[in-house]
Amino acid sequence: MNSHKETGVTGKSLSTAIVVGTDGSPSASEAVRWAAKTASSRNRRLLIVHGLGFGVMAGGHASPYLTVPGFVEALEAGGRAALREARDIARAATPELEVETSLSALNPAELLIELSSEAHMVVVGGSTTRFGSIGVAVASHGHCQVVVVRGEWDPRMPDAPVVVGIDGSPVSELAIGAAFEEASMRGTSLLAVHAWSDFALGAIAGRPGVMTTAAALEEAENVLLAERLAGWQEKYPDVAVTRKVYLDGPRDHLSRLSAQAQLLVVGSRGRGGVRGMLLGSTSNALVRHAHCPVMVVRPPNGRG
Repeated sequence: MNSHKETGVTGKSLSTAIVVGTDGSPSASEAVRWAAKTASSRNRRLLIVHGLGFGVMAGGHASPYLTVPGFVEALEAGGRAALREARDIARAATPELEVETSLSALNPAELLIELSSEAHMVVVGGSTTRFGSIGVAVASHGHCQVVVVRGEWDPRMPDAPVVVGIDGSPVSELAIGAAFEEASMRGTSLLAVHAWSDFALGAIAGRPGVMTTAAALEEAENVLLAERLAGWQEKYPDVAVTRKVYLDGPRDHLSRLSAQAQLLVVGSRGRGGVRGMLLGSTSNALVRHAHCPVMVVRPPNGRG
């Protein structure tokens, strides 16, 4: 039975909900479709939200446009129209899914970040327009798993692997766990990519004065990667794993591999992250430029 409601921000607990933002753009529509399919496969409800963005401005002042006759009404009408369209997209993708919609005065990024403190997952479109910048903001400041659905997402690739970037940092261990879970839930394989360093060590290994070779470095890192994955493979024996090791930075490799993936999973910050940065340079670049949806995993306390 269909359940489609238009409400304010729901009073129900969001801990089991997948939250997706919409602004009516094609990118947002793809995010809604992805979120609906994911929520249905996990037996979770879907909350679709639209932030109007006419709340309190910087400095605590109300937007001057609020006094323009008909301005608020026009914004609200546009927001409701975007929610109805998104609800119809979710209904077409997953007729059995419980769907709620919510209109808020908050700006979209602020709304999604606030809801992320309770939600199971937050999903946002990843276009290069305004909504794309919202995706970066939510991935930077969100409190739960955030998925940025890139416009190139192809739902016809159900057998494509999940790809996870691993650099040995504590948050990348969380990314490994999330990637195994996603691969298991999706019934697909996992490609684990370990990039050893942002410095191209492979280019200097074996030169005079350098006490190792590229082959020796790669073999040693392959052993470490296999050890890091072993416990997860015992927990998820249904997931076939392929390992790849690169002796230079991960950004280009992960971006290239994302073209043949159904999901790319990364930690919010790597081991080289600058203290105070909420989204590492690799995660930031992939959220903007990957060819498939990107899941950014953060520690439970939101740090890193």
